[in-house]
Amino acid sequence: MNRNLTWFGITALTFGLAFMYLPILVLVIYSFNDSEMVTLWSHPSLRWYQALFNNGTYWGPAWTTLRIALVSSVLATILGIMISLVVTRMRKFRGRSLFIGMTIAPLVLPEVITGLALLLLFIAMGVERGFLTVIIAHTTFSMCFVSVIVTARMAEFDIATEEAARDLGCGPVMAFFHATLPAILPAVISAFLLAFALSLDNLVVTTFTTGPGITTLPMRVFSEIRTGVKPEINALSTLLIVLVTAVAVTSSLMTKRAAKRQQQLLAATA
Repeated sequence: MNRNLTWFGITALTFGLAFMYLPILVLVIYSFNDSEMVTLWSHPSLRWYQALFNNGTYWGPAWTTLRIALVSSVLATILGIMISLVVTRMRKFRGRSLFIGMTIAPLVLPEVITGLALLLLFIAMGVERGFLTVIIAHTTFSMCFVSVIVTARMAEFDIATEEAARDLGCGPVMAFFHATLPAILPAVISAFLLAFALSLDNLVVTTFTTGPGITTLPMRVFSEIRTGVKPEINALSTLLIVLVTAVAVTSSLMTKRAAKRQQQLLAATA
């Protein structure tokens, strides 16, 4: 019986991974195809990567996307840490459940609703849509993910460490930076990189909140594939996959290294 369950689990896992990653693998393979037809294999070539780097229409949106992702990730990380501090330190206050529910609402709401709500808010406030509104939208969308990750780590943090720092003369802010932040740093780094990756490929919320002259890379790619997939898009998508993978691997390595360093420090002080 256990063997049957094991084989069933392996089969389900295999089909699930194939369903998720096989299309990505095909895209990467065809990005090295020399043919102008994206579905017809000719022979291996770097032709479309060269064409991509010579095509300047993608670099402006790419630079805009990176700036938005960087700024919104920093803001989302700061706000997410503040939310986690409120949730974990102020355990009893009126409206706590409502506050937590409103914080994690973007996790369960469709992106269309989030984007439309932000669009109506900006119109009602008379805010001109552009670079700033996209940053606000991405920050709003990403900070809930940051708060969930950091809150999970803060729930395991021993408050006595921070209290000891305050007994030694640190104020509340310095105690947080000297005692609490180093302990939760792996979670903070992971949350920042996740927010960066979410902002990097966001399309729906960006479409609702952007304005004239502000075009991100996902918007540019989406506008072009509506008339047909170009070979350059395969090459561009492959580069984005490499970038996101590098961010994920870096986040994992930094988190493990920081956790290992913390364990060694605790073992040395024990």
